[in-house]
Amino acid sequence: MRHRISRRRLLGTGAGIAAVGTFAPAFSAFAASDIASAADAILADAWPTDGPGGAAIVTEHGATTYAGARGLADLATGRPIRPDTLFRLGSITKQFSAALMMQLVDEGNVSLDDPLTKFLPDYPGPGGAATVRQLLNHTSGIKSYTGIPGWMVEANTNRAFTTQQMIAEFADLPLDFEPGTDQRYNNSGYVLVGAVIEAVTGKPWHVALRERILDPLSITDIRYGVSETEFANRALPYTTGNDGFVPAQKIHMSVPHAAGALVGSVGALAKWSHALHHGKVISAQSYALMTSPTELPDGRSIPYGFGLQLNDVRGRKAISHGGGIFGGSTYALYLPETGIFTAAFTNTDTPEVQPTLIAHKLGAVALGDPYPVFTTVAVDPASLEPLTGVYAIAGGEETRTLFLDDGQLYSQREGGSASPVYPAGQDRFHFGPGSLTWFQMRRDANGAHILEMHQNGAEEIERAVRTGPVPETVAAAVPRETLERYVGRYAVMNMVADIALEDNDTLSIQLTGQPSFVLEPKSATEFTIPRVGARIVFPEGEGPAPYLTIFQGGAEIKSERIAE
Repeated sequence: MRHRISRRRLLGTGAGIAAVGTFAPAFSAFAASDIASAADAILADAWPTDGPGGAAIVTEHGATTYAGARGLADLATGRPIRPDTLFRLGSITKQFSAALMMQLVDEGNVSLDDPLTKFLPDYPGPGGAATVRQLLNHTSGIKSYTGIPGWMVEANTNRAFTTQQMIAEFADLPLDFEPGTDQRYNNSGYVLVGAVIEAVTGKPWHVALRERILDPLSITDIRYGVSETEFANRALPYTTGNDGFVPAQKIHMSVPHAAGALVGSVGALAKWSHALHHGKVISAQSYALMTSPTELPDGRSIPYGFGLQLNDVRGRKAISHGGGIFGGSTYALYLPETGIFTAAFTNTDTPEVQPTLIAHKLGAVALGDPYPVFTTVAVDPASLEPLTGVYAIAGGEETRTLFLDDGQLYSQREGGSASPVYPAGQDRFHFGPGSLTWFQMRRDANGAHILEMHQNGAEEIERAVRTGPVPETVAAAVPRETLERYVGRYAVMNMVADIALEDNDTLSIQLTGQPSFVLEPKSATEFTIPRVGARIVFPEGEGPAPYLTIFQGGAEIKSERIAE
């Protein structure tokens, strides 16, 4: 359920190319006939044995074909993670809450078109007219409390809240948009889903979930996380500090509520998934609603149902969801055409390889259609220089830039973060173990370089043609006294941004647990971080800047100065 800015963060290729040199072939794939060894290799590439790690599972038609684990559940004692270890599920919780709500719909106790105020008549905020449907599919417009500037600090997250107290944190805030007119991922919406469940059943949402769903399905290892410290087989939560892994920020599980408060094992989630997707939890009509895209009035179709996302693995339809929470990251997917289910959980919120990628790799292996695996080969950086430049992406006006920095080749899509890329031979390049994306370099009939990108390992090609060299950038001159206005600490969601002034009259920014980046001035108030595709804008005025605004990846985040 945790939201954050990209952690590269900011705030966190027919014909060969003579200029690249001769690469040794370095392209291989997992043998689909040996799922266990392929899965073990995937886990070994993702998680160390001596740090936070994770557990993963593959099932087909409900039968387990692989269950594995790697890494440590407790760094202090060396206790290892096992396939039955419990992890914080984060937003995977939402599908449980949504299914419980749909049970109430099936029973006639709730209508998806009922307004929130039917169940919470004293709801004070402007979102009272939002419907149950809009809470479930993130179209309510109600402000998500996890996006309130400065709210996700430990002083808040480590407090116990009642349902009404949690609602009071966001209910009076202005709507992000009118209910039903747009879609934006929203944790407040699922706190309200939990509140409606409580109003209808007369019980805490997690008690109703246990009595109505988990106990009838004999699922014991999906649990409400408020008592997680009492679970002997849980994985302790970690994050990255300045000198390695440290305990994650504390969070009381009343805070994520019905949006993210469950803990569980990969095996228990597999059992749940089989029941949900095979008619053992809700009616066929309700299941269809949970797994259908959200259609907006302007014609947009959002691949999100109720607590479940819609995507694909190797061209096959997938139903999935992930979770991010302090000290944990999770992902699970189900392939309805084949009955394959995969899940991967980890006990750190800063994994080098995301569970999303692990689950997709496992799903592809189980399908017998694994993603390619690349091995980096050594090349002279000078041989890569002819590839650098600006590439126009076919079908639009966007560009991608390849550039060298200290001998490392980077790829950066217009408006996005710069990512290191590595030669893999045969004019192919990959993005490292944390990505499925790769590209092939070719030349067209006129000799121009062509970049053929396979986003997320897809067979489809995104084609881009080199149009010129990397442009030179000229920094604006900003007086030191102006730069001094910006120095200080700012609250960026659940992190702190430190703005510092260096001796050479340049500003730098460092977010909690992330490296420092130099801010390149475009004007007296606007600065860029080219490597992460971000802009930082300060307001004009006198005295210390009261806030800064971060623009990155389509997000706009206003961050207030922290009083010293």
